[in-house]
Amino acid sequence: MAAAHPPRPAAPLRILTAVPVCDGHDSAVTTINIELARHGLEVIYLGYHQSAAAIVRAAIQEDVNVVGLSSYNGGHIVFFKEVADQLKKSGNGDIPVFGGGGGTITKADERVMKRQGTDRIYFAGTPLDAMMAEIKKDYARAAKPNAKFKGDRALARAITIAESGLGTRHLSLVTSPQKSRRCFVVGVAGPGGAGKSTLIDELTSRFLRSNPTGRIALLANDPSHPDSGGAILGDRVSAIYAQDDRVFFRSLATRGNLTGLSAAAPAAIDILKQSGEFDLIFVESVGVGQESDPFRIFGKGRKLVDATLFVLAPYYGGLIQLQKIALLNGADLVALNKCDHPMAHTAKAEIQARLDQNHREQKLHPTTAAKHFDPGVDALFTAIAKLGRLDVSRGGEKACSMEVSS
Repeated sequence: MAAAHPPRPAAPLRILTAVPVCDGHDSAVTTINIELARHGLEVIYLGYHQSAAAIVRAAIQEDVNVVGLSSYNGGHIVFFKEVADQLKKSGNGDIPVFGGGGGTITKADERVMKRQGTDRIYFAGTPLDAMMAEIKKDYARAAKPNAKFKGDRALARAITIAESGLGTRHLSLVTSPQKSRRCFVVGVAGPGGAGKSTLIDELTSRFLRSNPTGRIALLANDPSHPDSGGAILGDRVSAIYAQDDRVFFRSLATRGNLTGLSAAAPAAIDILKQSGEFDLIFVESVGVGQESDPFRIFGKGRKLVDATLFVLAPYYGGLIQLQKIALLNGADLVALNKCDHPMAHTAKAEIQARLDQNHREQKLHPTTAAKHFDPGVDALFTAIAKLGRLDVSRGGEKACSMEVSS
């Protein structure tokens, strides 16, 4: 008799945390985020000074179990209600909302907020271990297919199911034969601290301006903690332009996969491609080392992306370090970011010399993604558009839509 397979471990609970608009500090929520991750939860942190629409959009696209808000600046009765109302109005009222606010939220406020849709409030002095145990007990739930989900929530749930180890079994929920956009997938890799997330955000802004009707998707991979299994998924903090409804942003934790991507990343890419929604997809790996090949560009298995962008900062450690980075041999595009750094001039020459040794006519793109109108980012986007044959001829500016996608 064959031995029984061990039960599949439950997927980590996913929680979106944020600080409301007009609240300009995040010291309290940062402490809570670390504690949540230490207890094995995956925390998608949106940042502070966030609107209700931004929080709801992120909750939908991340398909979170629950939203946790930290409010210390007043206005919590109105704000929490607005978040709960927008979730319900968009057909996503199954996502509960809880929060805390030290001494600013009173017991009387709590009674009003619960009547208006807030699930619970944690007050100052609540033991952290008790709080974590309650969150894990009350908000954990299995992700199942739901035919009632539409739009971004249907995409998000399909990715969640893929993360649970079920692959693309439920692609029928998101595949649209009426939509047939030609989709170009770009993998973005590079060491931690090179500014990959900010660069992707600036490239997103170029796409939105140059293609006023297209959609773009971002898959951002971050490492899980090897001890607890939790993670802090913080790339949305840098994603200013993800507040446009034409941007789909999903955070993925590696959950022990050592390739630089979540094991579900290949399935997530397929889900986004087969939805027919997107012209361009960026897949960001975790900060990679010298031997990493997260997108399989050297022929080990099915290649995951159509092109690879490798991003470096000027402080990479010298010529010998450049020689060790295998991805520089195979990258379709190479960017030296943070070119406002004093070491950038020397770095440009060294990196271009390293690329010339590959005899592939690779061009280095100097960028400073921290500047919103950097000509280097313009040139890099033009190169990506040309490589992917993206339709950017229509031009025109389009203000970021703040409506909530269901």
